[in-house]
Amino acid sequence: RPEGEDTFQAKQVINAEGLYMVPGFIDIHLHIESTMVTPESFSAGLLRNGVTTIVPEPHEMANVFGLDGVLEMIKASRNCPVDMFYAIPSSVPSTSMETTGGSIEIEDMDALLSTGDVICLGEIMNYVDIITDPDCKTNRILEHIRSHYPELVIEGHVPKLLDLDLQRVIYAGVNSDHTHQTLQGLEERIAAGMFIEIQEKSMTPEVMDYLIRHDVSEHFCFVTDDVMADSFRARGHLNQIVRKAIGMGMSPERAIYAATFSPSRRMRMYDRGSIAPGKIADFQLISDLSELKLESVYKNGAEMYSAAKAFEPQSSGYRFPEHFYHSVQLDELSTADFEAAAGVEDGTYRCRVMTIQDGSTFTKESQVDVPAANGRLLWEDSGCGMIATFERYGKGRQKAFGFIAGDTIQRGAVATTYSHDNHNLLVIGHNVEDMVLAANTVIRQQGASASPWTARLKPTCTCRSAASLPRIRLIWPPSPSSRCARRWKSSGTSTT
Repeated sequence: RPEGEDTFQAKQVINAEGLYMVPGFIDIHLHIESTMVTPESFSAGLLRNGVTTIVPEPHEMANVFGLDGVLEMIKASRNCPVDMFYAIPSSVPSTSMETTGGSIEIEDMDALLSTGDVICLGEIMNYVDIITDPDCKTNRILEHIRSHYPELVIEGHVPKLLDLDLQRVIYAGVNSDHTHQTLQGLEERIAAGMFIEIQEKSMTPEVMDYLIRHDVSEHFCFVTDDVMADSFRARGHLNQIVRKAIGMGMSPERAIYAATFSPSRRMRMYDRGSIAPGKIADFQLISDLSELKLESVYKNGAEMYSAAKAFEPQSSGYRFPEHFYHSVQLDELSTADFEAAAGVEDGTYRCRVMTIQDGSTFTKESQVDVPAANGRLLWEDSGCGMIATFERYGKGRQKAFGFIAGDTIQRGAVATTYSHDNHNLLVIGHNVEDMVLAANTVIRQQGASASPWTARLKPTCTCRSAASLPRIRLIWPPSPSSRCARRWKSSGTSTT
């Protein structure tokens, strides 16, 4: 051809003068159910935050409906504008201490792998069993995956594990971790070849300083794990974690790399994660690289979101099976259901108390002497709150009680069927009447969160729970979950 003549003819020309073009963000560890919306609604929210590919693990749905629940989540995702490649829930149930509605067995994993929608084995949570019980279900699962699907990525959940125990878990095939990281844990994991998925709670100054100073970009990425609907609406999704990393001193290039190229390599999605010939045309146009000011999002080369246009996502009309909306098989409760037996007839009885620490999910044990009369604990006079769980699947109506203190509600009550990981009915409160009102509100709504100030009032806020699959869409005015979060905080806790 003549020198200087360009023979390439573009099918489409996009005027992006003055903008930055970056790959669509990829989140490889999250749970859609935590946002309490359907996959379709969730994907619309992702687009307006620059996320074009996700790897959800539906173990909340699996705990309620087993294999059928996972298959329905996959079906609900197939016509979504965001690509969803699923992780198999590997630890359902996660413990033997509670009853679940469903389970995931080895034969279920084979069935899920045959769908073509699965990309990895989801987080292995029973790491203690891996270490202590060679014949446990988790070790049998790992052996099956290594033998029959040797190329399948295996994800991990190993909080605080160090030294030889960490090496044992890695040897079993678990080679990633997304849980809260300390500097020591991060260094040990990377040195042992683990891939680290950094969620926001791990973004401490010392961890971020380590990631910035060391050349470990191939060993970590950013993920969200669980994002509530109110946070999703107000703060964003994976984009806000990338933005936070930049604000903590990481270069925009490396922060974006950790949300695009690095996660795509981890999940062996070699067709995306970069702007290059032959790659899927998933990209964002950004006007401010540090603030990640999003102007538009393209999926497969087509504009799917523009900040300058009204955003009206199309609905596929998919609806979950009707029985998914009626999964709480529990009669309404009475005050008698909250009577806790004492180990003495009268006097006081020493009880263990779970003390919540500083808005985190960590607890420490303390003890308190609780008054007793006629063989019953008069716990309302103890200064502690009660935490109660009731089996909600119609498999025996078991219940259990405990006591709670510290950074938790100081008045009123909270009830929910969104209760990790088995999603039975969980009730926390400081008097029985409030707890009964909250619990029965949830039961009548067939899955929800409810928070009354006092039994003399109606519940001050309710929101449908993802564990019973809401009919709602993710909306950008204040959502029911944000009202509940504000109510819980105003009742004396920073833990929501």
